[in-house]
Amino acid sequence: MGTLTALTRSLGHRCVKNSKSNNLPNLYIYSNGHQYQTHRTLILESLSYESVRLRRLSDSDSGIVEVNLDRPAAKNSIGKEMLRGLRNAFETIESDESAQVVLICSSVPKVFCAGADLKERKTMTPSEVQNFVNSLRSTFSFIEALHVPTIAVIEGVALGGGLEMALSCDLRICGEDAILGLPETGLAIIPGAGGTQRLPRLVGKSLAKELIFTGRKIGGREAMPMGLANYSVPAGEAHSKALEIAREIIQKGPVAIRMAKKAINEGLEIDLPSALELEEECYEQILNTKDRLEGLAAFAEKRKPRYRGE
Repeated sequence: MGTLTALTRSLGHRCVKNSKSNNLPNLYIYSNGHQYQTHRTLILESLSYESVRLRRLSDSDSGIVEVNLDRPAAKNSIGKEMLRGLRNAFETIESDESAQVVLICSSVPKVFCAGADLKERKTMTPSEVQNFVNSLRSTFSFIEALHVPTIAVIEGVALGGGLEMALSCDLRICGEDAILGLPETGLAIIPGAGGTQRLPRLVGKSLAKELIFTGRKIGGREAMPMGLANYSVPAGEAHSKALEIAREIIQKGPVAIRMAKKAINEGLEIDLPSALELEEECYEQILNTKDRLEGLAAFAEKRKPRYRGE
């Protein structure tokens, strides 16, 4: 079953739906009254921060990291503790050179993230609210700037801060029954964690204004043609599709993927001549890598390349 350096406590659910390739017998190990579970392609290491679970996949899926939102009683709404967990998880990923792609998904059926924890918000002073929203915005910007690609796996509800978190990802995969929206104006506030900026950059200014002004919710099927989602798949299959894409990504040169993300993200924020100079700089970063030579050798020898991120 491959080498496992750590076992993860069973969560009961994992990202709503496993891919077909993971439909293998599970191994349950009991220790001190606790139940632990392993899967053939699952975990090398598991870290837990309250309602956020960080898991690294292993074997042929090594390089894929899953961040699971797991706060079922509150529909994964983001409070102070969960925000700390998110920040800790992504800081861990940023410092991990073995990470190649990240999936953000939910362990709670029919919910991605319902947004901010409004019950907790009600107890905050205006200054506390401002500090919280600033921290939320900063965390989502941190996700956006991660050195590796990120994929939001959306099944069910993704509203307010939940959608803003998905918007900070590089790709979004939706189940057809997903419900997405920024309903903040109905609460006499605005999307304050990046929604007013990232949504129009994806769907255009006019449509973004409509969605924010009205707070209209859209379904997973509608999200793809408007550019909000990369794929809309049958309900329950978003994780399988996201994992399929992640597996394609980890076959590519890790340094090249990082440089491509940097060139695209940063280039879109500057004028074209400056962006082309940035592209040149990013290309220079890969010229002397061992991976580039390996890619050429593999092509000549008609074999699969073995990239090491070097």
